[in-house]
Amino acid sequence: METLRAYLSSLSTEEQAAYAKRCKTSVGYLRKAISQRQRLSADLCINLDRESARAVRFEDLRPEADWDYVRRTTDGSVATDAGAVEEGA
Repeated sequence: METLRAYLSSLSTEEQAAYAKRCKTSVGYLRKAISQRQRLSADLCINLDRESARAVRFEDLRPEADWDYVRRTTDGSVATDAGAVEEGA
């Protein structure tokens, strides 16, 4: 959550609102979740990661999740951090 707090603080008010909107949430919800150390949904974690260009990593927000499994595609390959897919991983 500290990464999310720092990232939000680095943005202007307008940028925070735009980021939250792209993530399908609100700045108020994010601030409340940070202050209460709330567990964010996997969908929201993914949105926060994607829309921050990985500055806020989903692995940091939900470390207990099996992210290796989530990254696996139906053909058995694994997406890497760079977005490429490694075969047979």
